Amino acid sequence: MAVLHLSSSVPAVRRWARVLRHFTPNWFATTMGTGILAVCLGQFSGSPPLHAAGEALWLANIGLFAVLACIYAGKWLLHPGAALKAFDHPVVSMFFGCIPMGLATIVNGFLIFGPALFGDAAVAIASELWWADAGLAVLAGLAIPLVMFTRQQHAIEHMSAIWLLPIVASEVAAASGGLLVPHLAEGTQLPVLFASFVLWSCSVPLALGILIILFLRLALHKLPPAGMAATSFLALGPVGTGALGLALFSVNGEQALVTGGLGALAPAISGAALLGAVLLWGYGLWWLGLAVAITINHFRQGLPFNLGWWGYTFPIGVYAVATLRLSSIFPLPALAGFGEVLVAALAAIWIVVAFRTCCGAYDGSLFVDPSLEG
Repeated sequence: MAVLHLSSSVPAVRRWARVLRHFTPNWFATTMGTGILAVCLGQFSGSPPLHAAGEALWLANIGLFAVLACIYAGKWLLHPGAALKAFDHPVVSMFFGCIPMGLATIVNGFLIFGPALFGDAAVAIASELWWADAGLAVLAGLAIPLVMFTRQQHAIEHMSAIWLLPIVASEVAAASGGLLVPHLAEGTQLPVLFASFVLWSCSVPLALGILIILFLRLALHKLPPAGMAATSFLALGPVGTGALGLALFSVNGEQALVTGGLGALAPAISGAALLGAVLLWGYGLWWLGLAVAITINHFRQGLPFNLGWWGYTFPIGVYAVATLRLSSIFPLPALAGFGEVLVAALAAIWIVVAFRTCCGAYDGSLFVDPSLEG
């Protein structure tokens, strides 16, 4: 019996060994999508069921992030050579940006749901996590482009919107900083606001430049293959996050500027940030329409499932939050209604993608590290 038990456990051990070896940072896109849905639901404070659902989803996302972080740490400990190969791969390496972006949704949750659950400790935790998240975002935004320039091979016909992932992490941290500012003591508000402006400027201008290259690539070499279809929505991410960050700077930054002795500049900075938010949000409408059209085109040809489908979730989510934030500033019912439609669409997409991801994780089909091929 002991021999039989041992032999039956061998396949399970081998399966987990394969999962560990083939685990990639792509999996952290699940925490991005889950976290942004929680944040979206948290915007409906007037609806206790939606707010409670967002809170439960946020708590589950903390557990998900912790599990993924442990698995990935295990890969670095047991298979450091395999883990290092990700930096040489022109696609896998881009997903390192998903780690700080997934963490940012947890930081936001501490500010939206945390105070009711943990009291003042929630803000303290969010503040510490935010600085760590900002550091990881800057590291991803510098390290991945550096390996692109020195170790990887790229061609414009193979380029896609995944180039944005390590770059956008900094502006996601910037938006989280804008949300954090009003929760801080007066003496600590201005440093976080200033750092958030810097993070935004390290990301959005570069992301807008990449979008120009992406437009050229699509014009010259047409649509990417069906397996990369979800990347069409990634272009919406930096535009939506950039608009959200500026909207938060406009609403929450004025107090920090006043208490920091810059009250005379506060109205101008707040107004400029709000104008920039509206302009970026409008630009996002174009990319949203294009992404929907591209997705419909791919669906007609067949769309194979992979972890890239999580690319549908986070961009729609941040654009939805930006829309709802702007609707709280501009009393336009149509704007608020559009934001609610986006959240409903996000929830429907998340259910489908989460279910299929669970199935793929259970049978092991989603644990494939392209950097280990050959």
